[in-house]
Amino acid sequence: MWHTYINATTIDDVLKTLADHGERARIVAGGTDLILELERGVRTGIETLVDVTRIPNLDSITMDEDGVIHLGPMVTHNHCVESKLIRERAYPLARAAWEVGAPQIRNRGTIAGNLITASPANDTITPLMALGASVTLQSAKGTRKVALKDFYTGVRKTVMQADEMLVDISFPAMTSTQRGTFIKLALRRAQAISVIDVAIILDIESDSVKSASITLGSVAPTIIHAAEAEVHLAGNQLTDDVIEEAARLTMQASKPIDDIRGSASYRREMVRVCTRRGLSSLRDGQEQAGMPSDAVLLWDASSPLSTSPHSTPSDPIETTINGRKYTFNSGHDKTLLRLLREEGNLIGTKEGCAEGECGACTIFLDGKAVMACLVPAPRAHGADIVTVEGLAQDGTLHPVQEAFVQYGAVQCGYCTPGFIMSAAMLLKERENPNRNEIEQAITGNLCRCTGYYKIVQAIEDAANIKSES
Repeated sequence: MWHTYINATTIDDVLKTLADHGERARIVAGGTDLILELERGVRTGIETLVDVTRIPNLDSITMDEDGVIHLGPMVTHNHCVESKLIRERAYPLARAAWEVGAPQIRNRGTIAGNLITASPANDTITPLMALGASVTLQSAKGTRKVALKDFYTGVRKTVMQADEMLVDISFPAMTSTQRGTFIKLALRRAQAISVIDVAIILDIESDSVKSASITLGSVAPTIIHAAEAEVHLAGNQLTDDVIEEAARLTMQASKPIDDIRGSASYRREMVRVCTRRGLSSLRDGQEQAGMPSDAVLLWDASSPLSTSPHSTPSDPIETTINGRKYTFNSGHDKTLLRLLREEGNLIGTKEGCAEGECGACTIFLDGKAVMACLVPAPRAHGADIVTVEGLAQDGTLHPVQEAFVQYGAVQCGYCTPGFIMSAAMLLKERENPNRNEIEQAITGNLCRCTGYYKIVQAIEDAANIKSES
């Protein structure tokens, strides 16, 4: 899929490579979109990938003295879900990040990558547009700051040049008088692209709306504002009539199309319904209903990150898998899933969809549960990897493995390794998870054989055994 893969350790290294290779090079961070685009042939002519995940301090979330929040280019969706600052001062972004994919996707996918992919259905663009965000782009020639509203030129099109790297996302933190929310409508509860989504931020003083920002996703070529609805809300109280009219005006602002996820007429009506729900929830103080206060992340925050430079195909991939050192002299142009199976002969990790949808290939990469089918193989260099083969210790099965046998949670067995890996990381993250947390943990894992009852029971039992030991 690519010829050269560079694990960069400084931004200067990245900018030099982009300057030298131009359109033939791409930055890869989470890779949850880019890897699929390369495999499907959507992006052609790319010979060099520059991995930025080894560069220190790019995953920081900070607020400066002017009350502006800054996200580094390696801030993932789960970083936003976990961040107290984002939850308190940019809640619509936290909610949107939590609605993305599943824990394994949120552990890899970055907010910057979501913005750059530029799909109007990408969830985090909508709240960031409502927040008035800007992006900072850097190249070897200099740095420029672009308002997010000016960043997009069409579907999957931006003003970003081939030699530029997005190095910062910034936006004003919500004030004490501002409240906001994000509502996503999709065809299922997790692992689904938006049919429509709405972000709403209101500045409320003395029970009246001082100003409003309403943005819409998946209903136009780019994320759009419902300008007439924003004007209508300003100066009014959130009565039922005012909310209904604002919802109608928001619906009129949408320009959706018919596609496999929904018709244009359905989308328009759902814009009205979701806007009404969002405004009502803000009025009633229920905007955070359904958002877990302590979401399941499926990561071990104590795991260190390697910062060693590396370039393929000239260098072998040296990694640690299940506590054992491996050196691979081939497979650099594959996904990590295929490297594990074909070069490593570790066939417990399964290839189901190979698109990050089914979770059968879930592994631990530097302490985080991820989909191996969406990780480039050279990312394994210097990393610590655990596959399902590594869960048993000294001939003794992991408690989750024991419970799956006891409860008959294994049927055809194809999805089982992925479920077991997700459950094992959950038990590492939570000492005694409740049923809702168990369900959160396995939202990225699909089973075609069962209704999940035995799987959930097995995880519950394994959690009880672990807490008693």
